[in-house]
Amino acid sequence: MSKRNSQAAKTAARERLRIEREREAKRAKVRRQIIVACSVVGVLAVAGGIGYAVVQANKPSQWEAALDEKIVAPANTTGKNGTTVVIGKDSAKKTLKLYEDPRCPVCAAFEQAVGSTVKKDYDEGKYKLQFVGGTFLDGDTEEDGKLEVGSRGEGSKNAMSALGAALNVSPEAFLEYKEALYSAKYHPEESDDKFKSDDYLIEVADSVDALKDNTKFQNAVKNGTYDAWALAMSQTFNTNKDGVSGTPSLVMDGKKLTGSDGQNAPMTADEFNSAIEAALKA
Repeated sequence: MSKRNSQAAKTAARERLRIEREREAKRAKVRRQIIVACSVVGVLAVAGGIGYAVVQANKPSQWEAALDEKIVAPANTTGKNGTTVVIGKDSAKKTLKLYEDPRCPVCAAFEQAVGSTVKKDYDEGKYKLQFVGGTFLDGDTEEDGKLEVGSRGEGSKNAMSALGAALNVSPEAFLEYKEALYSAKYHPEESDDKFKSDDYLIEVADSVDALKDNTKFQNAVKNGTYDAWALAMSQTFNTNKDGVSGTPSLVMDGKKLTGSDGQNAPMTADEFNSAIEAALKA
């Protein structure tokens, strides 16, 4: 082989090597660009995920949001925000205030033992009934004149909202529905927040003729029409002027009605009759 041919071959080889190196450099650059791009997308995705999680964590709950919603008062109510619920015959000269919390087990015991006697006197026109509902078993409290939503459940608030929907139908539907909610058949244990379920509240309502398959009532429960009203009612309980802090509590003419122990609400029909007769005569 001539020196000329040998030199030409070396030159050609060097050229091929240069071209291959340039190709490899270009491929490496593309790989680096892809890696950087993917890293940026990954960082943005993580940041976006964290941002979404933060937003969701700081997002107010359904009930916290309801605190700022416009209050829709049910029919058959009066007073500020429709939180005065007084029903009965106009001829009745006195009013029995009944303070209750829907989840309260003692309220359920009172309603099961004494509720029919209260209703009988009410039907006879001995007194009007004023209902004041609390939701403290959900952990809801009063803070600087505003309701603070607690973390112990939602059943009291949700049942209160459903009671508003029943009251919007009629006072009779309200009373019958309240009786059903407190009945031995439907009232859950205090530890079971069963009233937070709209479906369960509607199931209970189906035991009341005026509410059974009542689409308007059911939609109000499902849509939370009276959620803000329920919270306003709870705040009325928390800021009451009768010195009531527990349930059930009965008040007439600013005085608490008590049983034989002189402290708690009368829990038998006989105790109630004695207390209400004295209050009506006062």
